[in-house]
Amino acid sequence: MTTQIPAAQFNAPAPAQRLERAVAALTAHGFTVEILDDAAAARTRIKDLIPAGASVFTGASETLRLSGIDDDINASGRYDAVKRRGQTMDRALELDEIWRLMSTPDVIVGSVHAVTETGSLVVASASGSQLPGYAGGSRRAIWVVGAQKVAADLATALRRVEDHCLPLENARVQEAYGKPGAASAVNRLLILNAETEPGRGTVLLLREAIGF
Repeated sequence: MTTQIPAAQFNAPAPAQRLERAVAALTAHGFTVEILDDAAAARTRIKDLIPAGASVFTGASETLRLSGIDDDINASGRYDAVKRRGQTMDRALELDEIWRLMSTPDVIVGSVHAVTETGSLVVASASGSQLPGYAGGSRRAIWVVGAQKVAADLATALRRVEDHCLPLENARVQEAYGKPGAASAVNRLLILNAETEPGRGTVLLLREAIGF
């Protein structure tokens, strides 16, 4: 039976027992999962997980931006930052190469819009730029996930995407581009039900809420 949760409650961090259920299910499905106290702990852990010099692509994520992880990767000079490299390339002449770089880095780092207590990760995207790497193109994937993103099941996770995440992303787009009425869209949706390659997919599940 699907748990009915008012959309406003999608902001609330899941309690410890729900985090543990998600961890157990994800682990059974082949993901590596760590519970961390907060975004600061994730920021430190990311530095341990990614070797210096690795090619790293950061998927668009408020979690990464707010935590400082995006800047740590793209502005530190410690890594071969794919996003920064792509910004220096000619999109008219080198678009295929830009997409290749984004799709097959050594490591992709991002977040998800929901993680279910039944062991799935759900990611929505307008452009799809991060999805190939998440799905398997990247040698390693790391997702930093706030505790408010834990959903009871897949149906609740999909409701979270439509009723909670999309309106917040629409507001962010309007503010960022100064265009009232501008909107994002769930053009592409990725559901990861299991990880078949041991050690490839790591979920850093936080006890605090951060991001959408």
